[in-house]
Amino acid sequence: MQWRRHIAGLAFSFIFVVSYFTNKFVLSVLKFTYPTLFQGWQTFIGAVLLLLSGKLGWVEMSRITRSAALSWLPGSLLFVGNIYAGSRALSHIDIPFFFTLQNTSHVVSYIILKAVHREKTQWMKLTGLCLMLISAVNLPRYDPQFDQSGYLWAVGHLFCVGAYRVFQVRYKPSNLSDLEQQCINYLFSVLLLAIAAHPTGDLMGAMEFPSLQSYTFHCGCCASALLGFLLLLATVRLKSGFSLEHFGIWIFMSKVTAMCLSPFIFNMDFNVQAFICVVGSHVGEALLVYSERE
Repeated sequence: MQWRRHIAGLAFSFIFVVSYFTNKFVLSVLKFTYPTLFQGWQTFIGAVLLLLSGKLGWVEMSRITRSAALSWLPGSLLFVGNIYAGSRALSHIDIPFFFTLQNTSHVVSYIILKAVHREKTQWMKLTGLCLMLISAVNLPRYDPQFDQSGYLWAVGHLFCVGAYRVFQVRYKPSNLSDLEQQCINYLFSVLLLAIAAHPTGDLMGAMEFPSLQSYTFHCGCCASALLGFLLLLATVRLKSGFSLEHFGIWIFMSKVTAMCLSPFIFNMDFNVQAFICVVGSHVGEALLVYSERE
């Protein structure tokens, strides 16, 4: 039984790393910076595959009632903000720096929960949160390829991620599973992003995209959509088979693996100060994960 859990964790890590690398490749290397279309395509394929898998009995999904779907809409709105802003940010920011900023979403979650539930905080957790916040605040000063718009989108991304995490844990309808929540997210995202494609200029801009007929571009988009769906399944499987602490460990290890491999895949410019910010943020994340044991 234990070896099956380790295989599930390794599969999750592999899909996590390859998924981020594929998205980064399409967004930064091919420069397809039209998130309403890119994320709309991913969520459309995700919705189709998830509904098909439920229909064939490959995954367990119940019929989603209208009241349950409506009660989950705030979460879906945060999900759209998460993927849209995250796509914008990732197109401008290297993966290690992106994860350093994304870690600050834990600070957002903590502030929201502290405002609602005044619970005593463990010193180790508080230390980890402080390290993540200090690292993220100082990173823009030392990023050799600092891009203001990328960092602004990253701020929007981390706020949506932090708020979504709180909503999912504290306010989710009890009759919705993780897959059913994601199905609503997918369908709502497809609708909203399709509506936004023309007003944002993404639709017209994509028509003039130089690599629109490129085989590499088509493969990258198809791979990103399929990997996004597989990552969802792997995440649900991992959460169901592990405790919160062990799930956090696998997330942490997957991010560290992606950061260590990314300089070999993408052109990156590092300096000592930026490296310290990245390390400090993930030491803080390690403390946060460890604090879950107590």
